[in-house]
Amino acid sequence: MDAQKFAEYFDEAPIYKIPGRPYPVDIYYTPAPEANYLTAAITTVLQIHTTQDKGDILVFLTGQEEIEAAQESLQQTCRVLGSKIAELIICPIYASLPSELQGKIFEPTPEGARKVVLATNIAETSITIDGVVFVIDPGFVKQNGYNPKTGMESLQVVPCSQAAANQRAGRAGRVGPGKCFRLFTQWAYENEMDENTTPEIQRTNLNSVILSLKSLGIHDLINFDFMDPPPAETVINALSQLYALGALNSKGELTKLGRRMAEFPMDPMLAKMIVASEKYHCSEEIASICGMLSVQGAIFYRPKDKKVFADQARRNLTRPDGDHLTLLNVWDQWVETDYSMQWCYENFIQHRSMSRARDVRDQIIALLDRVEIPLTSNPDPGDITPIKRAITEGFFFNAARLQRSGDRYKTIKQNQDVYVHPSSAMADIKPRWVIYYELVMTSKEYIRQVMDIKPEWLMEAAPHYYKDKDIKDETKRKMPKAVGASAAR
Repeated sequence: MDAQKFAEYFDEAPIYKIPGRPYPVDIYYTPAPEANYLTAAITTVLQIHTTQDKGDILVFLTGQEEIEAAQESLQQTCRVLGSKIAELIICPIYASLPSELQGKIFEPTPEGARKVVLATNIAETSITIDGVVFVIDPGFVKQNGYNPKTGMESLQVVPCSQAAANQRAGRAGRVGPGKCFRLFTQWAYENEMDENTTPEIQRTNLNSVILSLKSLGIHDLINFDFMDPPPAETVINALSQLYALGALNSKGELTKLGRRMAEFPMDPMLAKMIVASEKYHCSEEIASICGMLSVQGAIFYRPKDKKVFADQARRNLTRPDGDHLTLLNVWDQWVETDYSMQWCYENFIQHRSMSRARDVRDQIIALLDRVEIPLTSNPDPGDITPIKRAITEGFFFNAARLQRSGDRYKTIKQNQDVYVHPSSAMADIKPRWVIYYELVMTSKEYIRQVMDIKPEWLMEAAPHYYKDKDIKDETKRKMPKAVGASAAR
């Protein structure tokens, strides 16, 4: 943390330095830039394992794909070398890994063996692994960014900051003197890396932050004394979205609806969806969907050696009505089995994520009482239209229309080409009109958690936001003259 910056912000507050007990860490840089940092990291692991004294290795990689690729490569090399080298225990750690596998990184290393931990930046500050003496740092991290113009979040691999690199190096000096191998040059460290990581407030969607500030009575947001002011465009975009949701009036003041939405500590679109569930008498189902959406990225687990079984289990749980209803189906089935861990294991679902979804749902239900929304279940389980309409009330911004080519969608207000995420239930069905939970940029502009809707629901959910021309049917095409003439004949 940049302590000096905080001290200046809080009226020159005094800084107390409490020294830890880190051991010295020797830092080594590469003489020239690496062409492929993943290959370089794997090579460095094997060099350390064969030439250095005992001590575990910690490798920082950017995500699950890289960690799995490195794990496979190391296992293959160890099989080829066999008894020529000492045993190398490979332990991956990333957010969507089941907790029983995550726990393996903390198990003590057997005598005569060496452990290598392949980690995301979760191991930078969140956890400390005993026995680590060597750190390999390629100098990259996956960072979230937000574009207010398109409303798109992107998770992109970027060089980490100097502060993050120093934090990573410090992990080698916890149990004794250590070594940090940086797979970038010293010149790159000094000249190409930012001193500190860009604060999250400057690269994230601020809708919920702005709603919270408004509910606290802070109205002049442009001149508010932020420690790191967010881009003005992001603030203005958040204000206009809150106005469209009905949380703010034309003067920028909080409405009665906005005050109810502010009670829910979540994205205003989710809050609006919960408040709308009162009208459609399905607050119980919407609370379940909200809980599941809070952990939607980490519910299904797809181990490399059991992909076929995992995909089949997922297909069995998928609903053709959309991903929101699929999540609701997963939740309902888990409840029917009395929150069984065995059911999760058999269906390749992460029990820990489901438990977290249950906690979020319990909090939402407690908050429903505060805003006087009765807990009601959909009166006709065979008719899911009320649930879909309540979701549309909250997510009418995120509407998209299928293009004539049939392979992509176009968002209605931004006119941006987007693609349904391959993991979605709607990836093959391709309905004409959809709404989505989030738009992310990875290899393409993907929409995730997709559900089919009727265009007239958009007009009813936000008549001031959508006009007839936005949702007019484009399927009526002009008949070519030649065809028209032959038809007349």
